[in-house]
Amino acid sequence: MSARSAMLAVAMALTPPADVLAAGAQDYEFQLVTSEVRQGVGAVIVIRLVHKSSSRAVSGAVIYATRLDMSPESMPTMTMPVTPVLGGDEPGVYRFRADLVMAGGWALTLAAKVQGEQGTVQNRLVLYAVQ
Repeated sequence: MSARSAMLAVAMALTPPADVLAAGAQDYEFQLVTSEVRQGVGAVIVIRLVHKSSSRAVSGAVIYATRLDMSPESMPTMTMPVTPVLGGDEPGVYRFRADLVMAGGWALTLAAKVQGEQGTVQNRLVLYAVQ
């Protein structure tokens, strides 16, 4: 292999895919792993952060704002604290614990920074607490 070919091979290996090069915060989204969660104290809500065009899971995001309320049931002032659950081995999966004291629709609003990207990823996800 010539020196030029070797340099080209290294440059190609170090260049991210085109979809990542053009990515911004709007190119990512949070998704519920399951839209139904067991009602009760200490319920676990599992979400995934993905790059939209490639569907790749994204790890290492800094989630800095969360809100959980019952706005889907016309009760936006009914809020519950959300606590991150540490651990887990699945890339791009984030877990939260909350007390889902009532059955019905809950809205989880998230804001996060993705490493290396400008802007903030923001989503509102609707889940259902079931008995």
